[in-house]
Amino acid sequence: MATKNDAPASNPVNGRVVTIAPPDFQTACFNIKGTAPLVIHKFSAKSRRQMLEKHMAGAQAKKGKAREAKVPEDLFNEARHISTAGWDGIPAASFRKAMIGACRLVDFKMTLARIGFFIEADGFDNDEGTPLIKILGGAPKNLEMIVRNETGVPDVRFRPQWLEWGAKLRVRFDAGLFSLSDITNLVARAGGQCGIAEGRPSSGSGGMGWGLFEIVKGKAS
Repeated sequence: MATKNDAPASNPVNGRVVTIAPPDFQTACFNIKGTAPLVIHKFSAKSRRQMLEKHMAGAQAKKGKAREAKVPEDLFNEARHISTAGWDGIPAASFRKAMIGACRLVDFKMTLARIGFFIEADGFDNDEGTPLIKILGGAPKNLEMIVRNETGVPDVRFRPQWLEWGAKLRVRFDAGLFSLSDITNLVARAGGQCGIAEGRPSSGSGGMGWGLFEIVKGKAS
């Protein structure tokens, strides 16, 4: 039975009636499968602590301080997003950013996309509370990467990498702005053209071709 609160709000403004329709949020669910390796890079708690200590030390930050030895296994684990339930995850924002970026390909206003859909999280990072999407797949391998710092000096990095991976996405969207087909096509473009996480094609450097995915099955709920 309809109630008074169900009707759009109407208020006279300068002699005119402004009618605002209520939001019509719906949820679309997608099973996705990686078509390229997935590489995750979390900014570790240790790195944040070291940065804070350096800032607090001021001008004396580098004086007489020995460089700590690198432990590959520790660096590998620190780069993982581990949920409060113990599983590995991908920041939910990675998928949302990829979908927003895909709007460029179809000339849709990115400002509307930023407030038109959201990714529902499966859980949260145990360390920093970042909303996460659970990675479906086996345990990651420890990927050793040779990179160059901002100064051009080569360095070694260790990152978790999944050669085979998948996930389940729940996209909550404003049906007044997007249809289910719109959302489905944005997810498909995000996976096939933008990618997520490290080395994605849409990164500033052009990426490594990592983080691409495809829809296996999708449905509205």
